Amino acid sequence: MKKIGIILMIIGLGLTIFTAFTFFTREKVVDLGSVEITRSKPHHLNWSPLVGIALLGIGGGLLWQSSRK
Repeated sequence: MKKIGIILMIIGLGLTIFTAFTFFTREKVVDLGSVEITRSKPHHLNWSPLVGIALLGIGGGLLWQSSRK
């Protein structure tokens, strides 16, 4: 339980600091025989910093619970 608590706290801290993630996919625009034109299309993934704070709290609770025993 102690390891899981520490891992959740690290993930929660990362989600609190970094609240967005952008990744790109390639999209085919034109395909004329041997000529292909593609473009990179960005996709944004955003989340609330409250998700990271909640994970920090859960991880801290697990860490505290495991140290009490």
